[in-house]
Amino acid sequence: MRYFYFFCFSLVISSLHAQVGGASTNSFINLTPSAQVAALGGKMNAVTGNDASLSFYNPGLLDSAANNQMSFSFVDLFAGVRYGYVAYSRSQRNVGSFAAGIYYINYGKFTEADILGIITGDYTAAEYAFNFSYSRQLRWLDSTLHVGVNIKPLLSVFERYTSYGLLGDIGVTFRHPNKLFTAAAVARNFGGQLTPYSDGDREPIPFELQLGLSQRLQYAPLQFSLVIQQLQALRLGHNKVNENPAPGQPVVTEEDLKKGFELALDEAMRRLIIGVELFPFQGLTIRAGYNYNRRQDMKVDTRPAMVGFSWGVGINLTRVNINYAQSIWHLSGASNHLSLSVKLQ
Repeated sequence: MRYFYFFCFSLVISSLHAQVGGASTNSFINLTPSAQVAALGGKMNAVTGNDASLSFYNPGLLDSAANNQMSFSFVDLFAGVRYGYVAYSRSQRNVGSFAAGIYYINYGKFTEADILGIITGDYTAAEYAFNFSYSRQLRWLDSTLHVGVNIKPLLSVFERYTSYGLLGDIGVTFRHPNKLFTAAAVARNFGGQLTPYSDGDREPIPFELQLGLSQRLQYAPLQFSLVIQQLQALRLGHNKVNENPAPGQPVVTEEDLKKGFELALDEAMRRLIIGVELFPFQGLTIRAGYNYNRRQDMKVDTRPAMVGFSWGVGINLTRVNINYAQSIWHLSGASNHLSLSVKLQ
């Protein structure tokens, strides 16, 4: 079947990002374009920085620090799959901050064959998201609030099948006056398909609610970040243990193995992503992150290795910021992220 390999890969992408049930389309929209965010475990929505790509995940992070910035991101994922993001941001006093960007993922070239297995040619598969961001700063007591929105038209092209969609994000970011503490609340990917791949067969979109916190220590060069993900989902764990037993053997589910406190702890940990940043001296940042849910879903039980962990470095110059990250998804490989942010004159 000529689409077999592509749809298998699509299912992997869905499971990589813990979309509940793996039953949503356009899951590529949850792949972070920012190397800074990727190094911290993914989905970090309360980090600080002047990178225009940060608004892709939380429009409330867009502010005047990214004024007149160009951002470029490239990610080498797996098996020839690559994606990237290009964005430009601009701020206007008493009006707000704006950003526009284009996000793409290319799944590569596929061999096309008929039902008899005779090769008839090849085809490509790719998806695109255009992102338009707006954020405005509001005063709240002695602190600041940034309220932002993203509008994301989508285009998916899989051989002769095409789908259009329209999604939106809302993000609110709170910063304490000392700028050491940041909190964020984000509603991502509300909307849906405008035209499905086949008539009358609209698929769900990976909607998600998140909370995020970031705290920088006053007397140490450290910053800790935390995201609580998938707040709209009742459960993230999966019944994956011996669900289809051999004749005569009982069905064993994850609930059978984890009872009471252990099951509740597993569910709580699946919602947390933890990251830490070290600033050894001005201009250099070292980052690390841990994604428990990714580790539980993607590890090989007999050899879990470093699955779920990520790391990265950032070099901050006067007008140029360079960030690199590596995220370990599975024993068989990791994704490499590179981001470049340039301050234009």
